[in-house]
Amino acid sequence: MRKNKVWHSFNEAKEAGKKSLAVLFDPDDTDERSLIESLNVCLENNVDYLFVGGSLITSNNLNEVVSMIKSYTDIPCILFPGNAIQIDASADAILFLSLISGRNPELLIGQHVVAAPVVKRSNLEVIPTGYMLVNSGRPTSASYISNSQPLPNDKPSLSASTAMAGEMLGMRAIYMDAGSGAEEPISTKVIKAVSKSIDVPLIIGGGLNSTFKAKNALDAGADIIVIGNGAQKNLNLVTEVSDLVKFYNEALNVN
Repeated sequence: MRKNKVWHSFNEAKEAGKKSLAVLFDPDDTDERSLIESLNVCLENNVDYLFVGGSLITSNNLNEVVSMIKSYTDIPCILFPGNAIQIDASADAILFLSLISGRNPELLIGQHVVAAPVVKRSNLEVIPTGYMLVNSGRPTSASYISNSQPLPNDKPSLSASTAMAGEMLGMRAIYMDAGSGAEEPISTKVIKAVSKSIDVPLIIGGGLNSTFKAKNALDAGADIIVIGNGAQKNLNLVTEVSDLVKFYNEALNVN
């Protein structure tokens, strides 16, 4: 396994107060032409991280997507796996996700037992990550596939306690997700409560399909914001959110 280069970049940015942008690619919704176009936009706009994965991958092109990312860019390629088979050793790192918001043992530890020997043999940097699904106003693929009930979007203390427990259990990052194609992003009250309760990097994704929503997440305490579905529908969103993150960091003098 690799040294903790990617996680250190997460942590160093957090300690400096710097905000980061990640773009998520779902292999099921990605073809070669659109991927190349998207990667060029990511390079032009200095995107910090590229996440690859999804709740349900029905195609066989995970390896192709990772390989193309590695060939076209030097942006860290990080696996965001929905299950134990979404592993590709050529990526830079893997978010080893434990669904701490749910009570499904398969996604708390079961899938990890299956994946561990494969990950151990790989050269992947492993980032233990507490994964928290938050209610977005409608069922999402993530909630359906995980067979778990998302956290309420209006109960900040419950999310904060869950994140604290994850950190105390050794998680090195917390990823809160409203799910792909979410109607509503995670509320600012929930993000603020979690941000104030933990010291590890906080990643926020799902429903960030506008600069307004992205800014709200940053203001509330997100360290890394993730755009996926919105960027696939509108590549200009990558440019707009990247400019927002750059402006935010310049205003805080943390570039």
